[in-house]
Amino acid sequence: MHLTFIDTGPALQVENRERVLVVADLHYGIEADLARRGVHVPSQSAGRTERVIACIEQADPDLLILLGDVKHSIPMTTRQEYRELPGALAAFRKRVPIRVAPGNHDGGLERFLEEGELLPAKGALVDGVGYLHGHTVPDAALAGGRLIIGHLHPTVSLQDEVGCALRAQAYLSATLDAACLGLPAGRCETRLLVMPSINEFAGFDVQRLKKTSLGPMARCMRMEEAEVYLTDGTYLGPLRSLQPGSDTPG
Repeated sequence: MHLTFIDTGPALQVENRERVLVVADLHYGIEADLARRGVHVPSQSAGRTERVIACIEQADPDLLILLGDVKHSIPMTTRQEYRELPGALAAFRKRVPIRVAPGNHDGGLERFLEEGELLPAKGALVDGVGYLHGHTVPDAALAGGRLIIGHLHPTVSLQDEVGCALRAQAYLSATLDAACLGLPAGRCETRLLVMPSINEFAGFDVQRLKKTSLGPMARCMRMEEAEVYLTDGTYLGPLRSLQPGSDTPG
């Protein structure tokens, strides 16, 4: 299996027998929710859709997997989502077959999907790799392999010696504690890759994940072994090396 980081998205290309393009957490309709909270910004959905299309054109995949939270509003579907989702999904499937791993924001999304596009909520194996949104315990059949999830919107904060700071989206790679998740123990560990959100408004610092209530996957990652990558594939090193007071990786 070969992984390619596509910084344009961010998106991930997974190549085994097939070439699969993976995008996480589009959150179409987030601007309507921001407006209700007093933050008024124009819809960024068209630009988000264009970035996904650019990734499709770059990767030329056999399949596009959307890793959940395609829509944003809970529990209803907003006017913005009704207006924007059909066109965005049609633009994707015009270029490549799509599958959707439903997320915790995706109630009612099935009305916008075609038959066979919706994957099980607890995940599915596609070309030997497990895909799920990440807000649930994965299906036991996925244990012992590679899992790719979204949901956690990982970002990393970096600061240099003169105090210049950077907050950037990131990938988080870690093993899962099978006992913590109630999964069967096997000869092989379950390897987890957490994707950053393609939505420019979504982000959560990786150093805070273990202390959150963002679901069982966040609680059951072995954070002491976790490693961090930027969206272009740059390896930042172990998460522990990015802790406050530690040396900045070279």
